[in-house]
This record gives sequence, C-alpha cells and structure tokens, in this order.
Amino acid sequence: MLRNIWRWFWRPARRFTWGAIFIFGGMAGIIFWGGFNTAMEYTNSMEFCISCHEMRSTVYEEYKKTVHFKNPSGVPAICSDCHVPKAWTPKLIRKIQATNELYHKAMGTISTPEKFEAKRLELAERVWASMKASDSRECRNCHSYGSMDFHKQSRRGAEKMQEGLKEGKTCIECHKGIAHKLPAGLDDEDD
Repeated sequence: MLRNIWRWFWRPARRFTWGAIFIFGGMAGIIFWGGFNTAMEYTNSMEFCISCHEMRSTVYEEYKKTVHFKNPSGVPAICSDCHVPKAWTPKLIRKIQATNELYHKAMGTISTPEKFEAKRLELAERVWASMKASDSRECRNCHSYGSMDFHKQSRRGAEKMQEGLKEGKTCIECHKGIAHKLPAGLDDEDD
C-alpha cells in the first residue's frame, strides 16, 4: 500500500509530478516567507526609520537627546520598540496601517520642517490614541509596574507612578513627550 501511494505521488500529472509540485511549492513558500519576514524586520530597523529626511531631521534629533537613546545601562529603545508591536498579528496590522504613511510621503504632506510642525499635533494625537487603546503595549515591553522599585524613584515620581497604578492609567496618559518634544497647541489639561 505504501508503495502504491509513493507511485501515485510521483506519477506524472500533466507536465509535473505531484512530488515536484509539492517540493517546488514548498520551496516557493519558504522563499516567500523568508523574504516577507526579512522585509518586516528591516522596516523595524533604525536605519529604515530615519531613511527619510522628515524623520531624520526632526523626531530623530529630538530622540537623540532622551534617555531612550543614551542611558546608564547602554540599552537604547529604537523607533520600532515604541511604535511597532512585538506580537506578530498586531505588528502586521501596524505595518498595513503604515502604508498610509507611504502615501503621505509621496504626497509631501510633511516634506518640510514647517509642514511637519503644522501636522505635529495631529500626528502625535494619533500615536497617543493608539498607545492608549493598546494600554501602552509597546512601553510595557520594557517597563512594568511589577518591576519598578518605587524607593529608588524621586518622591514625587514614586507618588505619581503609584497614583497612576491605582487609577488604572496607561503610560502615555502621563508620559507624552517622553521621546519627542510636545506639539505646539497641546492643551495643558491633556498632559
């Protein structure tokens, strides 16, 4: 019986054998998946994120002045650590959403510092809303209340963190502007 199955599997089917179809189909799938995964990872790199002048000359320069870029432990957070989920399905959804950014790149929506500043509040509010909706998922990849040593924080910082914990706040509700300057026109009550 096994021999009959083996013969059937390798018997010619029109121009190709089922075995060849299976092997080449599998190889094509592996090559496609490898290329797709490589592209997904490359678009998470700092090199990719700052490859356009809009990011390199604005938010990247701001980020270089923060603790997320340079800190005592020497562990920086790069763009994708804060802006792209780690889990595969949310990451794929974020990458699909990013195609809108490609459209605006082509249209020149933020192609000058002046245009960027005019859109900064809108862009920031979109990111903040997304982070709030995900309970600051990307922040929590590195930070967790359970790992915080409140005794090593400033008195006011420890009080505010514990207050936020009790109120069920998410990181972005208190930490807007942590890696980039706050947009002009931001209401004080939004802080």
